[in-house]
Amino acid sequence: MLFSSLLLGAAAVTSVRAQQSSSFPAGVIATGTQGVTNPPVPTAPTTINQTSMARLLSLNSIDDFCIFAPPYQANISDTEQIEVAWCTQPRNNARVIPDGTITGLSFLKTDFYVQILGYGDFTKLNIVDGDEGGELDPHGATGSGNPIGGNVTTNIVDGLDEPIAEWMLYVDYNQFCIRACTNANSTYSAAFMCWHELDEMGCEFVMPGNYDFNGTFETCEADVAYPPGWYPTATVDGTTSFSTFAQFFTGVYTGGDGSTTSYTVGTTVTPSTAFTTPSSSACSSTSTISNGIALASLISGVSGSAPPVTGSGGSATGGAATGSSPTGSGAQSTGSGSSAALRGAHVGSGGGGYATIVIVSLVSGLTAIAMLH
Repeated sequence: MLFSSLLLGAAAVTSVRAQQSSSFPAGVIATGTQGVTNPPVPTAPTTINQTSMARLLSLNSIDDFCIFAPPYQANISDTEQIEVAWCTQPRNNARVIPDGTITGLSFLKTDFYVQILGYGDFTKLNIVDGDEGGELDPHGATGSGNPIGGNVTTNIVDGLDEPIAEWMLYVDYNQFCIRACTNANSTYSAAFMCWHELDEMGCEFVMPGNYDFNGTFETCEADVAYPPGWYPTATVDGTTSFSTFAQFFTGVYTGGDGSTTSYTVGTTVTPSTAFTTPSSSACSSTSTISNGIALASLISGVSGSAPPVTGSGGSATGGAATGSSPTGSGAQSTGSGSSAALRGAHVGSGGGGYATIVIVSLVSGLTAIAMLH
């Protein structure tokens, strides 16, 4: 009887989750599980573990977000498939970013995406000093994602921790930019808005915005940029035509019979900038961000430390994003709700504090096993 009840409970959870995301356009919400390295849902707080291999990012507010960086000292290009999550707060079983690492932030909320631009000393996150970095996204060369199993959520649209299908992150030793695409329509899909094939173009081209903010920490609403590499050419009867830029590269394809064929993709003339830099408005700023955790608790290799009882950050901001888009208003859900990270998903204070939610995952797994036999 207990097992049957749990199965019904698991089905109810799945049903509710589907209803919560039903108002999002196709291609916005990710499907599937969080993966073997991650907690089953975004969770805060979690025990500090600076050796964690978790790969779940949350992008909620200027002082509650995560980025990917290497698990050990390395260049981004050498560790793309195994990057791990580093968060400003103790959440998602991830490693915690030490206070003082980040020297400037711009947190932008738009009708189509949430975007965070940042400066700092990311050698503290294991990136080699001087490394020009790389681009990470849920696709990667093999389709398994860079990093493999990397996922992103945000609660800025409707107050719920929504799993986002399309996202991109550029990060090097002193700068990063990350975008999670939260909306779509018939012209601008989430995949287009988070186009991931311009990895050599850098932050200012792919994610245009105000980059003159180092030393300040700001949260703004913003207009929506055209998809990366899109340039409007004409508008006829209300319909805009575009030219698109593809990053230039050459290669050699080897066929099944062993014969080789040279190929070229992209354009030899590289645009210098994105078409426009979107305007931002309704900005608020703070002098710094802090989790209040002693640096001794965040040195490399530390694990098992309890998170702090209080800190200056950690509150997730909900509510619908506002601002103008290149196509008018978006079709997002704007309902209110509480974040799963703040609804008691974390049970207890030890390292395995997921008793309530793990049992649902376990039952789901048992159900899948039963179906396969």
